Amino acid sequence: MDNLEEDLTCSVCYSLFADPRVLPCSHTFCKSCLDNVLQVSAVYSIWRPLRLPLKCPNCRSVVELPPTGVDALPINVSLRAIIEKFQKDSQPQPPSCPEHHRQPLNIYCVQDRQLICGFCLTVGQHQGHPIDDLQAAFVRERQAPAHLLGRLSDHRWAEVCELGEQLEQEKASCEGLVRQDRQAVEQYFQGLELVLARKKEAFMVALDTASMEVSLAYDPLIQRLKELQEEQLDLLSLCSAVEDEDSPLVFLEKVYLFRERVEALVNATLPEVTSLAITPRAAEYLEQHWVGVTIGGLEEGPVPRVCCCAKPTILETVLRTEAGSQPGGWFHDLWQQLHPTPPVVLLGLLLLLAAVWVNPVGGASLGFSLLSQLSQMVHGLSSELTTSLWETTGFLYAQTGEVVWRYSSALSTLGENTYQQLASLYKILSS
Repeated sequence: MDNLEEDLTCSVCYSLFADPRVLPCSHTFCKSCLDNVLQVSAVYSIWRPLRLPLKCPNCRSVVELPPTGVDALPINVSLRAIIEKFQKDSQPQPPSCPEHHRQPLNIYCVQDRQLICGFCLTVGQHQGHPIDDLQAAFVRERQAPAHLLGRLSDHRWAEVCELGEQLEQEKASCEGLVRQDRQAVEQYFQGLELVLARKKEAFMVALDTASMEVSLAYDPLIQRLKELQEEQLDLLSLCSAVEDEDSPLVFLEKVYLFRERVEALVNATLPEVTSLAITPRAAEYLEQHWVGVTIGGLEEGPVPRVCCCAKPTILETVLRTEAGSQPGGWFHDLWQQLHPTPPVVLLGLLLLLAAVWVNPVGGASLGFSLLSQLSQMVHGLSSELTTSLWETTGFLYAQTGEVVWRYSSALSTLGENTYQQLASLYKILSS
């Protein structure tokens, strides 16, 4: 609306156009403004007779007007209609009824003491109420503001102020509690973050230790191979130099040294490739030990000692898996008893299982004799270890039959030659 009013303003008087007239240059001005401009131009200008000069206030172009002056200019009818509509819309409108669209509030309801429209009186909520004209109601209600103001006593003001202060105090108290809770939450989770950071650091230290063990295991071997490679490359270069030698004395001396270096390189023992296993693996360890850890038990969360060791054989993997997957079972108890047993005894027990696999019928009786011989072998050991072995031996007597059926698939990886080798090794160790 403000932009429209600016477009409808004369650039001379800065008011809305009054009787707008259009100059030949298409600029529009008020008629009275053009009369004033024409008077000034006529006084200071010499022009031909019967023509009145007029300089446009906007573009400064001079136009000729007939003797009748500004009255001869055409009226901007469209602009005048827009100005009349704008003035009509800008006038304050009487309030309209909120219940009946575009109905003026021109009746005063005496019962409800409010302005109503004709529809409210005839078909609305004020049907049948006494009414009065606006002027009489204005005179009668003239003193109403003063009486209403008298009802606002100082006691009411003090009560409202006191209640406002109480509400402000309660709000401040609640906001203080919220701030305390916010601090408590931040401190609590900061503590959890610190605990988790320490546990993470402990895990990383364990993995760094494992990484150092890997480096200690492989770096010397890799360095040794690099030295052998460099020696061979050096010998290849030296061979060309020896072949180019013309002096017999020098040539024979170089060939002798070259031969010794070649023999040393050829006879050098190559390092064996050792496959190491990282145990325990972090993902499996976390899955087993950290899934059930509660927030309160973070401090007690276990951290493994990660180490490098040789990869286990197929049979060891099967036995360890079965022993660990069934805690409380008979094989778990067997493994716990066999775990601290000396290697020679374990070898004998392994030989027993192999014998049972090769010949299930005769293997059982052979196994019983082997167990008897094992018990005689440990006769000179300490009483504690002897007791442990006797318990293991008795346990095997009871479980030999079940071993045949439960672990035949695991022992199927052993061939008959392997059994013979184990038997020979057992004889050597037992002697």
